[in-house]
Amino acid sequence: MPPPSPLSITMVQSHLPIWARECGFDDVGITTRSLDGDAERLRNWLSRGLHGSMDWMARNIEQRSNPAALTPGTISVISARMNCHPDAADAKTVLRDGRLAYIARYALGRDYHKLLRSRLRKLAALVAAAIGPYGYRVLTDSAPALEKALARDAGIGWIGKNTLLLNRKAGSWFLLGEIYTDLALRNSAPKATKSYCGSCTSCIDICPTKAITGSWVLDARRCISYLTIEHDGSIPVEFRSSIGNRVFGCDDCQLVCPWNRYAQIASQPDFRPRHNLDAASLIDLFGLDLAQWEALTEGMALRRTGYRNWLRNVAVALGNAPSSPEVSTALNTRADHPDRVVREHVAWARKQQRRTSAIVAPLITTQEESSGLRKPVTRP
Repeated sequence: MPPPSPLSITMVQSHLPIWARECGFDDVGITTRSLDGDAERLRNWLSRGLHGSMDWMARNIEQRSNPAALTPGTISVISARMNCHPDAADAKTVLRDGRLAYIARYALGRDYHKLLRSRLRKLAALVAAAIGPYGYRVLTDSAPALEKALARDAGIGWIGKNTLLLNRKAGSWFLLGEIYTDLALRNSAPKATKSYCGSCTSCIDICPTKAITGSWVLDARRCISYLTIEHDGSIPVEFRSSIGNRVFGCDDCQLVCPWNRYAQIASQPDFRPRHNLDAASLIDLFGLDLAQWEALTEGMALRRTGYRNWLRNVAVALGNAPSSPEVSTALNTRADHPDRVVREHVAWARKQQRRTSAIVAPLITTQEESSGLRKPVTRP
């Protein structure tokens, strides 16, 4: 197909922010820069084994750092972000209540992959409607890409010390997606956004497992998000107590980030919590059988961990929960679970509960009902 005219390119440059907002995005930018420096840092990180069992990260490094190697003909990358912080139960309050399950806030609603992918396709279609056919490919964690580096170079933000992308007007509570295109667009930022982290080390200091080993260095093997989502099998004993009641992911480094005072509640209804999972009882979640769990998590990112590892994660959280007869009873129901990994973590949790009971007598309280925070899990 013939290349678009210079007039068409100018139209895309000027109208892209408007079209992006129409599609539900909160910011958009364009980059054409090389990612060679980021590729070198990735290789160094991998060489130290900091990626844990995520072997897929060591594959296709050239495609990750070179968009044209992934999608031939790519000249420019359109990077877009969408706010994802839901209107949900207060995160810090849930974390302080060991009877409740904490789920990373991005995962409380619909699976973001489907949402962002459909909106990126709509954005790409709006461009085509204005200038005619062109080559493009949309990505949302669906192919190897250094999305944070691309967004940084597009002027959307900077990579913080916790390795997340930060934006001065929105903090870090957002998700990213890209459109790889053969359009010869101009870089929307004269240079990559500089870091505004300054001397702050709040994210490093708060990490429960000390996974952020230094500024801009994350040891995934220690990260609760990795351990509860990506990691399959037994969770190292040294990290189980620090996991607390986090059963899917961890937001601690975002909760303390000063820039998140500017974070905005997501406008997209798909990010709203489903089934009262923003403050659900650990005991209720542990009692779900496979069919119930599959129905509960249908269309959600929670599916990524799998049912076996879900039980593993909730067992660890119950081990860390305040001692009570109800917790002991719940754990006892899974003591002879057919899966070895579940049995192992239930056994650890029961031991933790016995230890806690020996130190602190079980407390009977009506706080759960009177506080109004705990929400019964709603069946789909």
